[in-house]
Formats: sequence, C-alpha cells, structure tokens
Amino acid sequence: MRSAFDRGIAGAFGAGRTTKRLIGSPKRGAWILFIAMNRFRIADGREAVFEELWRKRDSRLEEVPGFEKFHLLRGPTEEGATLYASHTVWTSREAFEAWTNSDAFRKAHAQARAPEGTYLSHPVFEGFEIVM
Repeated sequence: MRSAFDRGIAGAFGAGRTTKRLIGSPKRGAWILFIAMNRFRIADGREAVFEELWRKRDSRLEEVPGFEKFHLLRGPTEEGATLYASHTVWTSREAFEAWTNSDAFRKAHAQARAPEGTYLSHPVFEGFEIVM
C-alpha cells in the first residue's frame, strides 16, 4: 500500500512520474542529486564571530558548475557548544568532488580562519545522495 505522501505526490504530479522529477532544480533545470554538509561545534559566545566569518566569505560558489544552493544552519546549544551545519546542494557527487579539488575551494577555505577557541572540534563531513 502506498503512503499518504506517495498518494499526494501521484495526485499532484501524475501517477506515472518519478519522485526524482520533484527534486528538479528550477535554477538550472538540472536534477539535484547530492547534499554535502559539514557539522561544526562552536564555543558558546562565539556564534556571532562564526556567522560573520561565513557572511564575509567569498566562496564564489555561484560560479561553480553543479552548485545549486547554500545554507548555514544553526542548531541547539548544549554543553557549552552551538551546533552549526553548512548545507550545500549539488547536481551530483562528482560536481561536489570537482569543486573540492579546485583552486576556488582552496581560496574559499583559506578565508575560514576563526579566532582561536571558536571551533571546539574539527568539522564533520556528511554527504548524502538523494533517493526520493
């Protein structure tokens, strides 16, 4: 039996369409297939410094083939740390990996230096392929 979500999708978009079509990017007409995230633990009281670092960063992602979206997410504060995640959406894992091997990536990350004590640990990378 199909879930209410699946029935709603079929009703809204036609029974024969795949869910991948729903993930399509209006920006470039390409399907979004990969999400790359880094989780950061930021010291309590250093959140403004961390956020400003990201605001001023010249990532030039808009010029990178396969890039779709970026969000910086702020999560809960617990045990003296605030959780953040950088969230980028790409048309493919290959597009993301090509960016990580580029000069643009190295230049953007050279600007990522924060005052000592801002980061409580190294970022943790998580990559996801969209399946629905």
